[in-house]
Amino acid sequence: MKTRNLFLMALAIFAFTVNGEARKPKARYVILVSMDGFRHDYPLMYETPVLDEMARNGVSTAMLPSFPASTFPNHYALATGLVPDHNGIVNNSFWDSERKEYYSMGGENRSDATFYLGEPIWNTAQRQGIIAGVNYWVASDFGVNGKHPRYYRVYDNDNLLSYEARVDSTIALMLKPVKDRPRLLLLYFDEPDHTGHVFGPHSPETAACVNRVDSMIGRLREGLKAHGLDKKTDLIVLADHGMVEVSPDRLVNPFDYINRDWCSNIIQGTPTSIFSKNEACRDSILTALKGVEHIYVWKKEEIPAELNYGTSPREGDIIVAPALGWQFYSRPSKSKGAHGYFPSYAEMQTVFRAEGPDFKKGYAAPQFRNVSVYPFICWLLGIEPAPNDGDRSEMMPMVKGH
Repeated sequence: MKTRNLFLMALAIFAFTVNGEARKPKARYVILVSMDGFRHDYPLMYETPVLDEMARNGVSTAMLPSFPASTFPNHYALATGLVPDHNGIVNNSFWDSERKEYYSMGGENRSDATFYLGEPIWNTAQRQGIIAGVNYWVASDFGVNGKHPRYYRVYDNDNLLSYEARVDSTIALMLKPVKDRPRLLLLYFDEPDHTGHVFGPHSPETAACVNRVDSMIGRLREGLKAHGLDKKTDLIVLADHGMVEVSPDRLVNPFDYINRDWCSNIIQGTPTSIFSKNEACRDSILTALKGVEHIYVWKKEEIPAELNYGTSPREGDIIVAPALGWQFYSRPSKSKGAHGYFPSYAEMQTVFRAEGPDFKKGYAAPQFRNVSVYPFICWLLGIEPAPNDGDRSEMMPMVKGH
């Protein structure tokens, strides 16, 4: 009887481990790929044979971005597991009311590492003995907390690698001697975001761009297979946000309703942050904008909880968010596509594909929040995550054995 009880106890411990609640590091790789602005339904709209094959061979779903659904906030949310309200990058551009400094993803201070809060996945991995390699990712070249991934590239618009070279260099990193080989790799493509902005999501130009990026995923998969790496690599392909059509006809001009003198600063965009001069001006702004069609306006402390926004000094005391496809701006954008809207809008949700030894085959997964990618990858690598807003249990249904 004693022997039988010991056997049952050992069996229970084994089952506990298999089910993923305890995990030892495995000698396998994790590759995370982002295709900027790749809407979740582009594979239904356009030719994406590689992503279609990944869906048959692995896991597929539509992933929920964080608010606001824009590039820098969400790439850094993916890297840290922190929503933009907590990771410091609250929008592509913002005013830091404590530092009295304007930040822009296109400005010189975008590389100031002190703007970036939390711990990115490459730092988490390397702190625990796992080498990381990154081919372009927001903040990977900024030295967050004074640290870089072992392998990284400076994002210099005048000297960027071709897409093909990015893929090939990612494979090359995996072929290094074991002592120098990264087990965590990140790879970034800046399309189809740019093309979606210029021509709109429903355009032949975007269709061609989607197909090209899809072919790069094919190149990566073929490279893994050619070197026998596909059987020990968990490949995750996703995006930061979606895209929706916009038009000059769908514009709400803030200064048709509010007086500039009421504002100490206003950072226009989606959403817009308004810093009012005093409480009386705040009330005047709120009263003027309440009831205006096609926008939502809140005091920052009254923003709906599901948006996880409104606690950072980098957000105005009044937040204005336009309805899907509308712009809250003093002049119409020349773009035909835009993003930054609520994550609940289907047009803002992103593609997600994953395949490899840890993933089920042909599985349509439930939706999950993008901040859960960080703790989930930590689990795949067998490392402890830093504090984050994610929950890996949201993604566990896609794992074999669950």
